[in-house]
Parts: sequence; C-alpha cells; structure tokens
Amino acid sequence: MESMVDVPLSVKAITLDLLRDARETVRTSPLGVINTPMIPWCQTTLPLNIPCNIHIKLENMQRTGSFKIRGVANQFARRPKGAHFVTMSAGNYGKSFAYASKHYGSKGKVVMPETAPVSRSTLIQNFGCEVERVPTTCLMNVVNRCVQEENMTFLHSYDDLDLIAGHASLGFEVLEVMPQPDVVVVCCGGGGLLAGVAAAIKLAGCEKTRIYGVEPEGACTMYKSFIEKKPIGMDTKSIASGLAPPFAGTQPYELCQRYVEEIVLVSDEEIKAAVSTLYRAGLLVEPSGSAAFAAIANDRIPDIAGRNVVVILSGGNIGKDELTNFPD
Repeated sequence: MESMVDVPLSVKAITLDLLRDARETVRTSPLGVINTPMIPWCQTTLPLNIPCNIHIKLENMQRTGSFKIRGVANQFARRPKGAHFVTMSAGNYGKSFAYASKHYGSKGKVVMPETAPVSRSTLIQNFGCEVERVPTTCLMNVVNRCVQEENMTFLHSYDDLDLIAGHASLGFEVLEVMPQPDVVVVCCGGGGLLAGVAAAIKLAGCEKTRIYGVEPEGACTMYKSFIEKKPIGMDTKSIASGLAPPFAGTQPYELCQRYVEEIVLVSDEEIKAAVSTLYRAGLLVEPSGSAAFAAIANDRIPDIAGRNVVVILSGGNIGKDELTNFPD
C-alpha cells in the first residue's frame, strides 16, 4: 500500500475541502461562471453506435466560450488585485485570463504559439491584453523574460493548483446530474481540466468511476508521460491547438496518475469529423473541445455498453474562418 510519504505534495494538497471551497469561489465569482447544461445524448440528433446512457456536459456554452474561466476565477480570487500578470496560451485560457484582467483592472500579457488561430489573438487583444506570438518551443523563454525583465507575475494556464481546484467545480456539477457515473471522458492538453475533474469525482466518493483523458495523436504529452512515469515534453502539432502545449503539467500529471484510468488518443481527422458531426447536430464545438466526443464516436473508450457515461464538450471558440476547414 502507498504510504503518505510517497504521495506527491500536489496530490496531498488537493483535498475534498479545498475543492469544495474552490467550487464556492467559482460559483460566486464576479466573472459570472455558469453551471452549464448537461443533456442526455438521446435528446440530440447525434448518432450513437453503442447502447449506453450518455450525458453531454456543454462547456462550449460557458462564459468566454470554454471551461477555462473556472480555473481563472479561482486563480484571480487568490492573487493580488491590480498586479501585472503574464501567461502562455493557445487561446481559450488567454481569453478567460484577458476577461478576468479587464474585470479586476489588472495588466495582462498573453504569450501565444504562432500556430494558434489569429482570431484568438484578436479576441484577447479586444479585452485589452497584450499578445506576443512566438514559436511553441519559445513560449516559456518569453514568459521567463517577462517575469525577470518586466517584473510580471506568471499565471500558469494548466500547471497551477488554484487553477486545477477551480476546474474541479465542473466535476461537482457532473455529479449533481449523475451522482454515480460509470465513465467520464475529458479532453487533455496540459492536464489541468482532467486533473481537477478526476480529483473532484474520486474524492467525492466515486471510487469506481473510470475517468479517461483524451489527447490528439500529435500532441500526446500526458499519454507519453504515463508511459515514462514522469511529465515529459514533445514537439506538439494538432488541429486541436488548445490540446497541444509543449509539455504535460507536473501537478496535473501527478493527480492524473492517481485518479485517471487511462489516456487515449484520437487523430486530427477524427477530431475534424467530430466537429462536423456536432455542428450538424446544432452544437458549435471547437476541435479541442471535441476530443472527448471523438473518443466515444471512434470506440476508444472500453466497456461502455449499458454504462452511465459523461462526455465533456470543453469549448466552443471556433470562428467562421476555421469552420470552412471542416467537412460538411
């Protein structure tokens, strides 16, 4: 049996009480985080090849268009007001970060990978934040420069315990609708959402729930981290830019190791098809937000026949220019 001496500090820090406190912070945040709908698959026109009871959590309807505002709400509530923050983001975290910065009167800068859609940069700048686009491999170098030379405070977009605790609020909302899910499927980039949702569900007493993370084949840092038994980085490339940070988060990795069953992979073509299928059913979901759905649609999740399953659609920030790249 694992002794508490062997448990990483980040895992010890994430307790049920801490997550419940963060949930209340998120719920009452002046940023207006909403309890998003969770609907039965059978009440949509989505095709389903496997007979099971699936519910879809619509985080694409969340304030700022993705789940990221949950973690940001908890981060900003626990940071000095009016500070000068810098972060790195492919878009969704940056948008929520910029939204919060404007609300709290903080100066903000977002360092973005050059591969991120230009429309995301424009959204962030419209909230008054500065944007610097750089090669993916240079993200942390630029962030470090801002911290050292411009005296900015770094807010991490996925490897941060306050952020992870804020994301856990989504897990508690899932349990309000489905108190004992058999399977929960969540997208995974750096791992902050997956870690938070998994910790909330497991610590709330659902020990038998199987939680799966889903990554793109070309950006499978958490998948490889599970194999290597340590958080690793890689040269990531995927149409799902929000799931393609250059490395897995250390704290998310430790929590996912403890609470997540497995990381499964989907291809960019499968993600594209998922975006199109969801769009035809009236659901506007970006590539990164469609990964968990793609895993279900392509039979990547084992033993779900007859099970109670939850799929997270994590974001809907996709512009008209991007939609033209997807099949009808």
